[in-house]
Amino acid sequence: MHDEPDKFDLRSQDIAEDKRQELLRLFPEVRTEGGKLDFERLKLALGETVDTGRERYGMSWPGKADCFRTIQMPSLGTLRPSPAESVNFDTSENLIIEGDNLEVLKLLQKSYLGKVKMIYIDPPYNTGNDFIYPDNYSESLRTYLEYTGQVDAEGRKFGTNTDADGRFHSKWLNMMYPRLYLARNLLREDGVIFISIDNQEEDNLKKICNEVFGEENYITTIVWQKKVSPANDAQWFSSDHDYVVVYARNKQMWRPERLERSESQTAYYKNPDNDSRGPWNSATYTCGKTKDERPNLFYPITNPNTGEKVLPKETAVWKYGEKATDQHIAENRLYWGADGTAQFPRIKLFLNEMDKVVPRSIWSYSDVGHTQEATNELGKVIGKPSLIHQSLHAS
Repeated sequence: MHDEPDKFDLRSQDIAEDKRQELLRLFPEVRTEGGKLDFERLKLALGETVDTGRERYGMSWPGKADCFRTIQMPSLGTLRPSPAESVNFDTSENLIIEGDNLEVLKLLQKSYLGKVKMIYIDPPYNTGNDFIYPDNYSESLRTYLEYTGQVDAEGRKFGTNTDADGRFHSKWLNMMYPRLYLARNLLREDGVIFISIDNQEEDNLKKICNEVFGEENYITTIVWQKKVSPANDAQWFSSDHDYVVVYARNKQMWRPERLERSESQTAYYKNPDNDSRGPWNSATYTCGKTKDERPNLFYPITNPNTGEKVLPKETAVWKYGEKATDQHIAENRLYWGADGTAQFPRIKLFLNEMDKVVPRSIWSYSDVGHTQEATNELGKVIGKPSLIHQSLHAS
């Protein structure tokens, strides 16, 4: 007698059912016969925290209700390994999944729900021709290859989303919302998502991200200088930058890694007085507080070179208290200028004591690269300009 083979549930994670079960766990009193939810009881349980008004602040568009049906529709697709196309299949810790990203996101819910530290996506910018959509809005795993041919299995043509279409923005939002919703489910509590976009949909992207991730979890919008030279054929302004919108799953639990100092940043550190502690830079010793606001920071400091007692301005008192200043003097950290007679001291900041630098919200191409540099790098890998063009638009 042969053992029966194990049977696996090939359906993707039922997100709506998971949330229903969580509500029933938190509010067992709202359960009705058949395990359904009584929303009138739920409103009573939540009291005044439920908004029952007809007019609400929020974002709506044609097709938004269908987005939730799309999210809840299970995927029956299956991921199949491809050893022949892989490199170091048995030992590699990397994974590339080829398929329609909506279906893949659904399939990943079972194994990676709440486990992903960082997500980066480069969605279509909705510039007119880079965003191809199925006219019947029914997506499956096979549509990935069908999109590239712009023809479905029955030979019907897919359309491009042009600004002449009355639902130009709505179609893009209908494509993005389910994917962002599913992507959030994958993030850990200390996870973060980075989303590349241009000015065409940056405003709408932030609005739906505020809804999906919570406005309180917005981190920043990075400005990336993507071009070296201006577009002189532009009618108004040369569009030299794109955006990277950043949201955390839980802003209080996520912090970005600090960066190593660049050569240009370390170049500011010199050692003109041959200090044994090495290269240093100086910073102002005053702050933006007034004498009335911080009277304890308004006191004299003696210049050791001239013997003069120096007071700060009444509108910009010292940055440090007297005890800290005494410590700075003892450690020879006050700098009085090259000739020692500056009006106010500055404090020495030694390079070997400096922390790594906090990331900035403006990314110069000199630091992070530009689109032409990316094209050149892809050219070394792919080789054909036509394929490079397709790859840039597919991303």
